[in-house]
Amino acid sequence: MAETTEQPSGGDDGLVEIDQPPVFEPGTKVRARARVRDDGTTAGARIGDVLVEVGDVGYVRSVGAFLQRHWIYDVDFVRTLRVVGMRAHELESAEGDPPPAQEDTAT
Repeated sequence: MAETTEQPSGGDDGLVEIDQPPVFEPGTKVRARARVRDDGTTAGARIGDVLVEVGDVGYVRSVGAFLQRHWIYDVDFVRTLRVVGMRAHELESAEGDPPPAQEDTAT
């Protein structure tokens, strides 16, 4: 799991998250609320490399448990072409965002 460098509120407060259903389901469009750097677990990246910037948009691919307490969301980030494991407090829904503007290629 990558390391968050700017953690929004909602970190580890002793709550066992897996006692509740996941916040995001696979296929949900999400936006990063935190910058995430590699902690040495991402292939092709060096420790400290920025993997995700605040505001990056991606889609939840899968949901798994970490240490039998936390939900981890594997998020496929479109801009970076990376899949990064993140916690719910590091994400927010982007489902209401308008679709990206498409370039006009017809002339």
